[in-house]
Amino acid sequence: MITVSDVSLSFGGQMLFKDVNLLFTAGNCYGVIGANGAGKSTFLKILCGALEPTTGTVTVQEGLRMSVLKQDHYAYDEYTVQDTVIMGNPRLYEVMKQKDALYAKEDFTEEDGNLASELEGEFAELGGWEAESDASKLVQGLGLDESIMYAQMSSLAGNEKVKVLLAQALFGNPDIILMDEPTNHLDIDAVAWLEDFLAEYFGTVIVVSHDRHFLNNVCTHTVDIDYTKIKMYVGNYEFWYESSQLIQKMLKQQNKKNEEKIKELQSFIQRFSANKSKSKQATSRKKLIDKLTVEELPASSRRYPFISFDMEREIGKDILQVEGLTKTVDGVKVLDHVSFTVGRNDKIAFVGDNEIAVTTLFKILMGEEEPDEGFIKWGSTASVSYFPQDNSAFFNGCKLSILDWIRQYSKDETETYLRGFLGRMLFSGDDIFKNVDVLSGGEKVRCMFSRMMLFQSNVLILDRPTNHLDLESITAVNNGLSDFKGNVLFASHDYEIVQTVANRIIEIADKGCYDRQGTYEEYVDWRKANHGGSFTL
Repeated sequence: MITVSDVSLSFGGQMLFKDVNLLFTAGNCYGVIGANGAGKSTFLKILCGALEPTTGTVTVQEGLRMSVLKQDHYAYDEYTVQDTVIMGNPRLYEVMKQKDALYAKEDFTEEDGNLASELEGEFAELGGWEAESDASKLVQGLGLDESIMYAQMSSLAGNEKVKVLLAQALFGNPDIILMDEPTNHLDIDAVAWLEDFLAEYFGTVIVVSHDRHFLNNVCTHTVDIDYTKIKMYVGNYEFWYESSQLIQKMLKQQNKKNEEKIKELQSFIQRFSANKSKSKQATSRKKLIDKLTVEELPASSRRYPFISFDMEREIGKDILQVEGLTKTVDGVKVLDHVSFTVGRNDKIAFVGDNEIAVTTLFKILMGEEEPDEGFIKWGSTASVSYFPQDNSAFFNGCKLSILDWIRQYSKDETETYLRGFLGRMLFSGDDIFKNVDVLSGGEKVRCMFSRMMLFQSNVLILDRPTNHLDLESITAVNNGLSDFKGNVLFASHDYEIVQTVANRIIEIADKGCYDRQGTYEEYVDWRKANHGGSFTL
């Protein structure tokens, strides 16, 4: 159990959050959400004692062991994988090393024998005899081979280190687990394994994540950091989002009778509670939601950008033909005879372990690169807008204001129109006069979406569009792409976007590609049944 009492934090005179009073209890998983810069990661640092709050206290129940997912992927390079995982229980690792040092002594004394006996007792109590097998099970559960247990961490690839550090955080049945973006760089099987692990976990989990699918599957509570306040609500992210939107709608319609509002909200609670049957924690979550009162639902002041794509003209029958595309990048063949044809209403998610392959494909489709072999042919009615993964060429060294930058792409160049347009993208007041070369990553992404919307194209190509975005903007992107009536070709790390937007999946393979109609989840099932293995979004 963690008790947060009257906690406040300010940086350079700016209050990040204040008067925070929360209680985190065993058996629950808490998802921490908030806009970029709201202080989510900072709040985790306060909870684990890595950062002192300006005021207030954080109290961890005596005798409980807290484990924190490490972010430094190079911190354990001098250790083996096995040692790194077991270090998740610092006291156990310390006892192991003390024992080894004692037994290695040539002049083993009676005093050493007494100490060794004490250490052996503590070693057994801490689960030392099962430590190596437990560490191996965690590593294998996350999709790594048991053979790497004695390998040096320095020899591992980046995504392998991520999995080992996650295994370290989960090792030894800690009472409390704190994790910041645990699903980054994990393949779908590893994410599913982690969800199952947390569903069965008996302790307290507090997690920051932009992965809405993960938050929906594991969280019993949502902790919202919003305008210097941190509030806790029952339910996962989807429940928080839908209920907060409903309350905002109600607040805008003050002429309705209070009784009607309450009846609609209570109906929503019942509907949502009954709709989470596939969640691993459905039973416990349903009990929590059933006990909710209307007053306990979130009334968020969070703002969402408005992302909506209109088409200037309908697209014809012939859209895009790709035949035998082959391309080598830096001596590595990333595309090997890739062929597919895009039909009307296709919204295609491109997946696979090699991000460079998908990015290279998109650049070829946009004419930015030439293939080594093969060809592409766009239909005569296709008009294409492109969202590149790297947008630096649009902003670096550019001294235009946001207003003048977006004016370049607009048919209506009047300030009144552009102000209204940018306001829907959360650029208001004097914000529009900021130079674009000093914008944050998320602000640049919103500028790029504004540019795409102004083009009114009937085909959208998007390469990892949600990088740098907060949950509110990701949700807006999701809604915009779902509602778009034209064609979408995209790659995304966001499970929910891929699942809800795509009606066709193309996986770029070592040779050619796998191509299936259907949702992402349907593709995953087909892939496992027919080809095995795993891949990343």
